[in-house]
Amino acid sequence: MNGNKKSSGEIADTLRERIRAGELKAGERLPTQAVLAETYGVERGTVREALRALQADGLLTHVSKGSPPRVAGSRPDPGRSRAARVVLSSYLAEAFREPDVRIDAVCFTAETLLWAIGEVCRLVAKGDVRPDTVEVRCLLPGPGVALPYPVPVPADDEPALRQRIDQRIKRQITNQMEVMASLAQVMAGYGIDAEVVFRALPFVPSVKQYVLNGTLVLQGNYRVGLRPYEVAPGAGEIQVMDVSGFASSLFEFRRDRGGQDEALVDDTRKCFEALWELCPPRSTLGS
Repeated sequence: MNGNKKSSGEIADTLRERIRAGELKAGERLPTQAVLAETYGVERGTVREALRALQADGLLTHVSKGSPPRVAGSRPDPGRSRAARVVLSSYLAEAFREPDVRIDAVCFTAETLLWAIGEVCRLVAKGDVRPDTVEVRCLLPGPGVALPYPVPVPADDEPALRQRIDQRIKRQITNQMEVMASLAQVMAGYGIDAEVVFRALPFVPSVKQYVLNGTLVLQGNYRVGLRPYEVAPGAGEIQVMDVSGFASSLFEFRRDRGGQDEALVDDTRKCFEALWELCPPRSTLGS
């Protein structure tokens, strides 16, 4: 046993530096609390306190009495942009380190999810992650739903223009579904049993929500703002009120934290399952 006892803060600082230096990599399991306690010559309670501090910083996951903690997926620097596409790809990289991956999503379009899955496919190609199965279930507004965004400004602009915008967004959603299917085929090419399933919501969600492997929830509000919009290539730009999924902030809730986090994850998962059963299928795409 190490004779130089350390405080929980010193242990946390030591592990934090090892993580930031890349010595401990994303997805890697740390030794058990018992082994860490013996290594640092302290009680398990001191080690547990250090690990919980690192979990609060977003550097560790699975901090509990029953299993070794794990280094979290790479996170954006808090001082930099936390755009949804950047954050989501980091969490997907973490989720893809499990043997069986399930991604449940409720969103206005699949744009952010498509971008993030594309990033993770690059990790699959490099061999950094290689799960056995991947299932993506995505709830999107159905074809018959009137889309509230983008809206021309002024809002009483000609109905024909609003209809053209509505049709273009729906084509964009269909294209994203097709591209996500091709990414499932990419994963299948690496021996991963991958499937992407879409179902049609009877409404447009105001919040984007992801449930990863049934244990982590990410959610954030769609932000409405004024921006230029090109209705058709070469047709010039108009001003519209629109939402930007990429610019939305995402907030994480982890089941293994207990308390309100655990309750929210369980409730979100149950709500998704109920919606999934109620909504008609749109398409099944995969290997």
